[in-house]
Amino acid sequence: MKVFATRVIPAAGLELLEKAGHTVIQWAEPRELTTDERINFCKESDALLFAGGNKIDRPLLEHCRHMKVIGLLSVGYDNVDLKAATELGIQITNTPGVLSNATADTAFLLMLSVARKAFYQHKRILKGEWGFSTPTANLGIDVEGKTLGIWGLGNIGYVMAQRCKAAFGMNIIYHNRNRNEDAEINLQARYVSFEELLQQSDVLSVHASLTHETTNKFNMEVFRQMKPTAIFINAARGGIHNETDLIAAIEDGVIWGAGLDVTNPEPMQPDNPLLQMPTVAVLPHIGSATLETRNAMARVAAENIIAALAGRPVLNPVNHLYAL
Repeated sequence: MKVFATRVIPAAGLELLEKAGHTVIQWAEPRELTTDERINFCKESDALLFAGGNKIDRPLLEHCRHMKVIGLLSVGYDNVDLKAATELGIQITNTPGVLSNATADTAFLLMLSVARKAFYQHKRILKGEWGFSTPTANLGIDVEGKTLGIWGLGNIGYVMAQRCKAAFGMNIIYHNRNRNEDAEINLQARYVSFEELLQQSDVLSVHASLTHETTNKFNMEVFRQMKPTAIFINAARGGIHNETDLIAAIEDGVIWGAGLDVTNPEPMQPDNPLLQMPTVAVLPHIGSATLETRNAMARVAAENIIAALAGRPVLNPVNHLYAL
């Protein structure tokens, strides 16, 4: 059968699909497909391996109704109309679990970069400003023994908490829809209300999915409830924070700073004020961007597609989540 991939995929996934006897067509141009191009490729394919930022909406899905499966090369599925896919009988799958370490490491990197103004200090070198210094200039803040708040303590949040507790002895608090007993036992994490999370966190790290309930959750009203020395980290989805409010919160000293691997919108424009702020670190959505992790994601995506095309249960279905 024919599988269309919207990006050039890692070799581990490609090899699995070809070994299973499927023909893989990959979009290799360094631009997004147009709507017509996506529709035409989908009409000619039996399955779709989807990577990138485009939407999988009902109009596109209507042209994919002959497909058994669309395999996402991601954990997130907020760009998919799951209700429409389910109604049309198209299985949607994702790649959970395999990118927890890489994404948590990115959040950890952002936390330290913001705390020590690392990106800003690097820019000073490029501008020729590494010269005369004083003991009170451009100081960062310590994270040793501070309180890490996790909003969405799932697989990635758990690894982030592990890293922070082991490296810096940070106290862990969290707010979830459900309690995480493993974190409470193994990391002495303490469940708190959302309001307490905001008030007590020195570092607040977001690891939740983007839903109607979480969109723009972190706005000025929320930032005002945080400590003026707090660091906001978002390595989940850019739509969870209101970027205009975040800019104002940092400019006005409502919070200390922010570390972002995701922005709203993406890609971020180069004239965005956040990029010039001393206590901000921004990365271009590279949370899972390691060789090992991307190969693992490609393998999982390929295994899901192979199973669906063979009429077997897929490993990571997400259709049922549209009702949550």
